[in-house]
Amino acid sequence: MTYKNKFGFGCMRLPTTDPDDPTSINQELFNEMVDIYMEKGFNYYDTSYAYHNGVSELAIRKAVVERYPRESFQICDKIPTWVLTSKKDNEKFVGEMLERLGIEYFDVLFIHNINGPWYKLAENAESFECIKKMKEDGIAKKIGFSFHDKADLLKEVLEKYGDFLDIVQLELNYLDWEDTSIEAHKCYDLCVEHGLDVYVMEPLKGGVIVNQPEDIQNDFKKFNPDKSIASFAMRFCASLDQVKMVLSGMSKMDDLLDNCDTFENFEVLSESENKFLEEMAEKLRSKLAVPCSECGYCIDACPEMIPIPEYFRIYNSSAIQPESNIYRAYFDKLANDKVPADDCTYCGTCLDYCTQHIDIPEELEKLCEHFEEGFSPYG
Repeated sequence: MTYKNKFGFGCMRLPTTDPDDPTSINQELFNEMVDIYMEKGFNYYDTSYAYHNGVSELAIRKAVVERYPRESFQICDKIPTWVLTSKKDNEKFVGEMLERLGIEYFDVLFIHNINGPWYKLAENAESFECIKKMKEDGIAKKIGFSFHDKADLLKEVLEKYGDFLDIVQLELNYLDWEDTSIEAHKCYDLCVEHGLDVYVMEPLKGGVIVNQPEDIQNDFKKFNPDKSIASFAMRFCASLDQVKMVLSGMSKMDDLLDNCDTFENFEVLSESENKFLEEMAEKLRSKLAVPCSECGYCIDACPEMIPIPEYFRIYNSSAIQPESNIYRAYFDKLANDKVPADDCTYCGTCLDYCTQHIDIPEELEKLCEHFEEGFSPYG
């Protein structure tokens, strides 16, 4: 596999015509992005039953399946673990996924988002045994799971099922690499130990890595003015030997073109670049109020439907630019348009679903105090 084959089109954050409506996919722009992506020799699309409230698969059907020969592209899809109630549900959802996409088989089929509570659901529904059978029956060419938890759980899963799996999809980026709450490095090493390919999600940590304060942006420009911040993050992941695919969720044409350029002219990360990224990771961590990747799983778990990632995005922006008053206005508007952050009842339901292991109720309380009283999140 060449480095060019490692660049995958993540379809969790497709372009939309209405930022408040995930189903409003800008099909025309997505089609244009697909055409450029395919023309440049890339062909891997990652989606899920849940992405864009189920519309991501339909958009891929229109942009890819109905416009290109089946052998010219690869599609990865994911069984929605959180709604599994029985073994039969696996086949039911897989059937819906195939129908939405308009295909007869998956190139890659995952069990979606294995973590503590959802691993139990997958076990009860015998999902691992089901995807093994689906591979044997030709419904999937390769099988595995996406993972959002710490290394001890991954070790347990791999010891039980690793002998018949092909891939583990990990959240992996240079900011999380040595983070003890994510344990990306340890999880990667476990996959290497079991001989499984690693596919990477969140190489930009939901945009946190690229939306950096001005002083860090200047550090990158000074270090290498010819390369984007995103390109460093993508190269960090793709330079790892066991990583066979790096996904990028792209909602803008500029993002697509930058990523294409990175992989068309790929350079393995040098020792000095690795050292520089370690320094930048430490510096960025010190500035973030909350290390949220904006995956959105907490919203589905929240009984009050508080738009937690949106609040944390505003919180981080305010922490990075404390001199600006605009973020207080954004905070008030979000509370008025959706659900106020202080509607949190501290039930803790969200905690099991946070891929970053954030104490969400505590951080929401700090966030409210920050905007209501105007003091720093760092105390």
